[in-house]
Amino acid sequence: MREIHVIGIGAGDPDQLTLQAVRALRDTDVFFLLDKGEAKSDLTGLRRDILRTHLPEGGYRVVEARDPERDRGAGGAAYSPAVGDWRSARAEIYERLIREELGEDERGAFLVWGDPALYDSTIGILEEVLERGAVAFAYDVVPGVSSVSALVARHRTGLNRVARPVQITTGRRLAEGFPEGVDDVVVMLDAQQAFRRYADRDMDIYWGAYIGTPDEILVSGPIAEAAPRIERLRAEARERKGWIMDTYLLRRHPAED
Repeated sequence: MREIHVIGIGAGDPDQLTLQAVRALRDTDVFFLLDKGEAKSDLTGLRRDILRTHLPEGGYRVVEARDPERDRGAGGAAYSPAVGDWRSARAEIYERLIREELGEDERGAFLVWGDPALYDSTIGILEEVLERGAVAFAYDVVPGVSSVSALVARHRTGLNRVARPVQITTGRRLAEGFPEGVDDVVVMLDAQQAFRRYADRDMDIYWGAYIGTPDEILVSGPIAEAAPRIERLRAEARERKGWIMDTYLLRRHPAED
């Protein structure tokens, strides 16, 4: 039976791969890469750099396919259906790649940014492919260093404070209000920069973009002072590269309700 490795490759630095991830790379015959277009060609390039760093040349194949476009303008009640449609479109591509490009006795792999269990769709998409029943395969998951872990490491801080919880959420949810019962909130997927609505609060922010890559940008400090700088740096980076991936930790001072 065909086998698939879902490999967490960290936030972009080839040195962030675990020994388990490297072993999985070396156990792979075919790597499947989804091309997100010219503006995000860096993402494909970084994956290829990881392969060149950890694998001997010529011992594997790389198969690329174009990633389907997602309706990023969908909001409110339309958001979840739009994501569902995009994941199903991806499932069709995954199914075709596995059926047509992977031999019955070969092992394939999908290289996942950060950790496959944190705000990533690969596992769910592979389950959808299996449910369709058109192609059979077994798969395993190799955890990776998430952008969340890399962020706090680069800022030399922790995710939580003593005996206190931490919550990981999205910018879309943060825009609806600061979560109750927590003072430390990690925010991902924040295209709208929801942190700006908290610029008058008594809290600190630890922000990072392109973490683990040569383009890494880090900013930290009281949010009132840091927010304008983050906005400017973020706009400049997006204009320069055409895309941005950023994550941040908001740390509220406990005295605030």
